[in-house]
Amino acid sequence: MAMITKSQDDDRRGGTTAAWRAGLAGLCLALLLAPLPAQAIEVQELIRHIDSLWRGNTSQATMTMTVKTRRYQRTMTMEAWSRGKDYSLVVIREPIKDRGIATLKVEDNIWNYLPKINRVTKVPSSMMSGSWMGSHFTNDDLVKDSTFEDDYTSKITFEGERDGRTVYELTSLPKPDAPVVWGKVVMLIEQKTLAPYKNVYYDEEGVLIRTMTFDQTKKIDERVIPMRLILQPEDKPDESTVIVYDDIAFGVPLEPSFFSLQSLQRRH
Repeated sequence: MAMITKSQDDDRRGGTTAAWRAGLAGLCLALLLAPLPAQAIEVQELIRHIDSLWRGNTSQATMTMTVKTRRYQRTMTMEAWSRGKDYSLVVIREPIKDRGIATLKVEDNIWNYLPKINRVTKVPSSMMSGSWMGSHFTNDDLVKDSTFEDDYTSKITFEGERDGRTVYELTSLPKPDAPVVWGKVVMLIEQKTLAPYKNVYYDEEGVLIRTMTFDQTKKIDERVIPMRLILQPEDKPDESTVIVYDDIAFGVPLEPSFFSLQSLQRRH
């Protein structure tokens, strides 16, 4: 039997150690070069982001709304203000015949103002699903009375590639006794920008009622915001309502007193 000298044994151990080190270095390099997975996000963090996307702590925006139905097509320009989740005001600026018509939300109370007759009417909760100014948007859409955080239970139901994008699919079901319009809302959100690009709305029976798509994104104050919203009713494929944000600013100085019935009547 051949004898292994100490020198030969040291050579073998050295070779093994060198091979192990080389393998470890290769593994580290492979890990460094491998694509990183999308950053994980908590459901509540995502919900809060979506709820505050167009309003922030405070906001002021100008918008153009185009309503297309089988009978007519009309365009309105509007100005809107918000303060958190409890205060919002939307005022029509054009056309002239509708100028000054406004919708105000203060906490759980919502009013409409008609300047031609100088009349304020309270909107009951049963009317939140009603059409706003003949559009396909509801009163709830315009003043954002319900929020995903407060009124829905949400969970991420899909993460990965869809429609050529890396997305989160967020499914929201109403909480018991929540005063909401929809039986289920499914939202698709781009993981990279956290900007929604499609919402699908169902009634309490699970019937698809409408689809809202979002595009023309713009980065404002470190958030990526879709500046165009296209609402398509499922039962009226030839109709639509489109809102385009002409401008939006956040962190605008707005006190709660700005959102009052007296202020509402002065702003026409």
